[in-house]
Amino acid sequence: MAPIDDHPQRYALVNELHARPYPQISVPGHAVYVAFKEPRDAANRDRHRDFTHLTSLLTRHGAPNLPQEGITHYTGQIGRHALKWESHTEFTTFLAHAPGVSSRPYDPAETAILPADWIEAAPGGRIAAIQIRIEELPEDPEAIAPQLADWFVPESLVCAWILDGAAVIAGDFRIDPAGQMRFAIFVQPGTGPGRIGRIVQRICEIETYRAMSMLGLMRARSLMKRLNELEPQLSELVEAMAHAPLDPEGMLNDLLTISGELEALAVQHSFRFGATGAYEAILRERVSVLRESRFEGRQLLKEFMTRRYDPAVRTVHSAESRLNAMLERATRTAELLRTRVDVDRSAQNQKLLESMDRRSDLQLRLQHTVEGLSVVAISYYAVSLVGYLIYPLAKQIGASKELVLAGATPLVILGVWLMVRRIRKGMTGH
Repeated sequence: MAPIDDHPQRYALVNELHARPYPQISVPGHAVYVAFKEPRDAANRDRHRDFTHLTSLLTRHGAPNLPQEGITHYTGQIGRHALKWESHTEFTTFLAHAPGVSSRPYDPAETAILPADWIEAAPGGRIAAIQIRIEELPEDPEAIAPQLADWFVPESLVCAWILDGAAVIAGDFRIDPAGQMRFAIFVQPGTGPGRIGRIVQRICEIETYRAMSMLGLMRARSLMKRLNELEPQLSELVEAMAHAPLDPEGMLNDLLTISGELEALAVQHSFRFGATGAYEAILRERVSVLRESRFEGRQLLKEFMTRRYDPAVRTVHSAESRLNAMLERATRTAELLRTRVDVDRSAQNQKLLESMDRRSDLQLRLQHTVEGLSVVAISYYAVSLVGYLIYPLAKQIGASKELVLAGATPLVILGVWLMVRRIRKGMTGH
């Protein structure tokens, strides 16, 4: 049987489906997570620096095997912690987890697996940092209320059942003095480590994509400020076109200046706004898969996002929509200006044609006048010549010179007029 020719990338594509498994986390346990992002042009960053940062952590903790450069994900053991590293389009993430919890809730010693000096040396800045405490849910779920009051800020506390009652998650989305955002997971007895790992992964992704999507907020605010300055200028141009006199050249220069700046702003912000939309979609999907239900009347994660996150994202979308609207408005203004100039030019051409028609009429009248004067002048000289010719004949017949000239004059004038008309007809065709 002849071998079957597979696509050269078939196995690589299938393996990619299984390349990023969820962590396996037992109860009780703890997890530490951090995400780094370059401040500018992160999508085109030097990824060798990311790999070097990873290997420096592995070397520090004496990892037995170092990965090969060019990878986009890594899972390995560093001491008693399991480490999961991922390289994304704009950021890299580190998730370290180990069994057991400290007697002191959110003990900074648990985050020492990711040392402060190593974080300081990271390429880019820390965009997210999370410390998660994982405990078994007591028989009476209300017994966790005192812990929630001690660990979190009540005003922004999110606490909900997830995954059809498999666990309770809690967090306040605030950064503690150690620079960490705290979350707690209370797991029903018998919940498997794979499911716990998925919950931890979802929490880390929610915070990371929340932070990444909100990067557009500051851009949106600065953009809105500039658009507030440009919009009156554009409105003045539109209003000026409705009134005469019109200065097309000056208005065109002003319009080109505004349009050029709007296009430059669109280029500067298009990637960030597009990324905001993509991260927002991922975030909402991650929240929905948790399948929340209310715990003891407390705020759901979805409700928190609606109240705190949605206004920020709407600001970004509003700035993007306004920029696109002003670009379209500038385009329409340019079309209106072009139309107005064409109309004015047509009016000028019409006036020019009318002026040419008047000049043609005047030239025709002048031509007729000149023709009449020419007939008179030519006739005058012709009559004189005829007089010389017929004078001898007049003597022989006894007629006076004056009488002969008077009789010849009408004939001479008629002959000259016919000659001039024939010449004009030969030149003009009519």
